[in-house]
Amino acid sequence: MRILVVEDEKPLADALTEILKQNRYHVDAVYHGNHGLAYARSGIYDLILLDIMLPGIDGLSILKTLRKEHITTPIIILTAKSEVSDIITGLDAGSDDYLAKPFSTGELLARIRALSRRSAAYNEEILTCGDLSFNKSAMELCCGSDSLKLGLKESQLIELLLNNAGRVMPKNLLIEKIWGPDSDAEYNNIEVYISFLRQKLTFLGTGTQIRTIRGVGYQLEENCEK
Repeated sequence: MRILVVEDEKPLADALTEILKQNRYHVDAVYHGNHGLAYARSGIYDLILLDIMLPGIDGLSILKTLRKEHITTPIIILTAKSEVSDIITGLDAGSDDYLAKPFSTGELLARIRALSRRSAAYNEEILTCGDLSFNKSAMELCCGSDSLKLGLKESQLIELLLNNAGRVMPKNLLIEKIWGPDSDAEYNNIEVYISFLRQKLTFLGTGTQIRTIRGVGYQLEENCEK
């Protein structure tokens, strides 16, 4: 399960990240509202922990924007405000749950487990584009009766491309999503994994291909000529 933490109090965000990783969750943390919205739009997360008071775009605005764009990722609001009116505002804006600060580690993990169970039936495990499909749980890429297992980085990359099929994904954004904003990874890292994926797409004989947008990034598109 992949969780995005959007919290401007860095010590709290880092503590949450460590706790979640110890409980075997994959976690990314960002400390600014604008970054939080960009990450949330990627579609790779199973759950978002979203603070209300953020620099740049505030949490409620992020929440409303995501729901307007039909991004249904479950969201738990983190807020220092515990008044009923604030809770109602968050729930009405589209959040799935809330936690008022300070909260216990046990309560946080219990809320995540409960929300995960509740949303499991709605989480799409199979992503598709044209004749290509990807099973997120099995990390398996398929075309017709043929299939291939992918490594972790390959899986993260194809999932990002499939979730944004038809859109141009800049190289720097792909690096941030897969390696993290503070990583030393360079463009050649992305190019290597794009090459791996292209070899596997060729092996599968799929009509869906990764197109290079020179000087920008990559775009997954269905080849109608196949």
